[in-house]
Amino acid sequence: MSLAYIRNFYDVPAKRGGRVEYYGATPTRFGTIIGASGAYIRIRLDGDKYSHPYHPTWCLKYLDQEGRGDE
Repeated sequence: MSLAYIRNFYDVPAKRGGRVEYYGATPTRFGTIIGASGAYIRIRLDGDKYSHPYHPTWCLKYLDQEGRGDE
């Protein structure tokens, strides 16, 4: 599946290079979307060497280009 599918199906603004805040860990971490893997988005969290798959709606806040959340 692709990021376009994920955007449409889950109604999220996931795009390659987009920034996210992952609040499923303590402390909260930030990362960059690098692609899709099935129905999951692949995110490389800041400071990590590799990306990992995350569900598009679970513990993620999508950030705009200034780093603020979509509120």
